[in-house]
Amino acid sequence: MKMTFLIVHGLVTFLLLIGACSSRTENGQVTENVTVDPSNGLPSNAVPGKVLIVYLSRTNNTKAVADMIHKRVGGTLVPLELVTPYPENYRATVEQVVKENETGFLPPLKTKIDNIQQYDVVFVGFPTWGMQLPPPMKSFLRQYELRGKTVVPFNTNGGYGIGSTFQTVKELCPNSSVLEGFTVRGGSERDGQLLVIQGSKANEVETDVLNWLKKIKVI
Repeated sequence: MKMTFLIVHGLVTFLLLIGACSSRTENGQVTENVTVDPSNGLPSNAVPGKVLIVYLSRTNNTKAVADMIHKRVGGTLVPLELVTPYPENYRATVEQVVKENETGFLPPLKTKIDNIQQYDVVFVGFPTWGMQLPPPMKSFLRQYELRGKTVVPFNTNGGYGIGSTFQTVKELCPNSSVLEGFTVRGGSERDGQLLVIQGSKANEVETDVLNWLKKIKVI
């Protein structure tokens, strides 16, 4: 009897431990519970399926950085696309973006994120346009509820810096924990410089990205 009691007690304890470390989704799959501590960056038990990397890239420099982040943290990588793309002509795009910023127009997104609630951490990448956050990224941050999530911005620019982009991300994510962002100089379409984050430059940027991810305790 004593041996039977010990066996039963051991099984009950084992089951309770499993229940404390995992939860079941509606389809019966077991997923780890992940808690984000804003003061410490990402949770130590974050898994790739919990990370979303959304980026807007016209010259592929922001895409290059997004790929570097994805290489290190995994997760889901999603390019941000519009229902109606911007003109290929640079000057025409600049004029359109100026009007959108002046009127507050948010361009409709072609990109759809299914069940965004499954993600705990959302990286958002974008270039600096007119010293501001590009309207498509404003559309994304307005459209999707990121309450309680950790938001991590990253940026490429033509040499004039981040402008108000990071501040706008914070303003559009008032109920999220926004970590320290990353920025690097990319191309300058105005000057005919498109993809510059390649070759030796890409190697330098990748090192900087790695150091940044370590600093914010993502890896």
